[in-house]
Amino acid sequence: MNLIWLIVFLLVLLGSCGYIGWHVWQLVPLGLVGKWLVVGAMLLCFICLFANFFLDKSPMPVATVLYEVGNSSIFIGLYLLMLFLVLDLGRLVRLVPKSFLYNSWAGTATVFVVIVGLFVYGYLNYLHKERVELTLKTEKKMKQKHRVVMMTDLHLGYHNRADEFRTWVDKVNEEQPEAIFIGGDIIDRSIRALSEQDMAAEFRRFQAPVYACLGNHEYYSGEPRAKKFYEESGIHLLIDDYALVPLKGGDTLLVVGRDDRTNKRRARLKNLMQKVPQEYYTILLDHQPYHLEEAEQAGIDFQLSGHTHYGQVWPISWIEDLIYENAFGPLQKGKTQYYVSSGIGIWGGKFRIGTRSEYVVAELR
Repeated sequence: MNLIWLIVFLLVLLGSCGYIGWHVWQLVPLGLVGKWLVVGAMLLCFICLFANFFLDKSPMPVATVLYEVGNSSIFIGLYLLMLFLVLDLGRLVRLVPKSFLYNSWAGTATVFVVIVGLFVYGYLNYLHKERVELTLKTEKKMKQKHRVVMMTDLHLGYHNRADEFRTWVDKVNEEQPEAIFIGGDIIDRSIRALSEQDMAAEFRRFQAPVYACLGNHEYYSGEPRAKKFYEESGIHLLIDDYALVPLKGGDTLLVVGRDDRTNKRRARLKNLMQKVPQEYYTILLDHQPYHLEEAEQAGIDFQLSGHTHYGQVWPISWIEDLIYENAFGPLQKGKTQYYVSSGIGIWGGKFRIGTRSEYVVAELR
């Protein structure tokens, strides 16, 4: 079944590339050589996507460029596809003249301005990190209020690099949290990219203890190497395990970290919760937000998940809404609170269109 879906995906991808390339060929008012240069440059950008398999063998500057160009081409191609579909539809209903799409400076300039403007906005929107406030109320005994920071989907590597991560660390430290919780996908794919940038040193700059669970990208990067990186970074990694988190004033918080569902043999949450103390306020870190009812049934107070990125760009966010019970934002089921984060980082192209990059500042009372 996976092979069938892969073949279908490749056919759709090739068909979309052909459709976009044909339109660009018809649109640009250049001679034969000029048309080949434009379409060839676009094809080369797309081919960079397949260089992802060889990035770790390339010099860091080269690998960074290949990653940025190749992965960004997916999102730019998606919007070119949608734009040309709209223009074709407009031509069919006689709202767009045929001349606008054939050897047209006006058509070329319009498409260029729309796409460039949209992705400049998407990049700037990605760089802005939204601060989300949450209030976590509990009837369990707490002597005072407490502040924690939560994040998911950092995707650190060739595109989210150390200099950018440094600004995230500074933002979190400004909050003066008592603990930091990360809901998976700290690593994008390459441990080499983190090691050469000494990302572990940046993690050690956090001024509060960090607790995290695994995400699917930790498995893509190689689970044993990911665990070693977590250890070097001073992160308390919880894989189907729990930890008691000391807070100010003698209070204690319990955090449970599930293994990612990539591991089909991970422990069932019900069985996991039978081994933990029950008297503490409990936060569950579970990267992928499937089967949310399990946390409610297990008596979890709050669950943090990520993974969805809320699609990163519209209209993929609509598809995420169809896949997940809650693809983004807060949810309440019985006495259990949930928050599915769109993530502070991102995979692939660094664009946010119709979604946001965020970190959560939660006050526990």
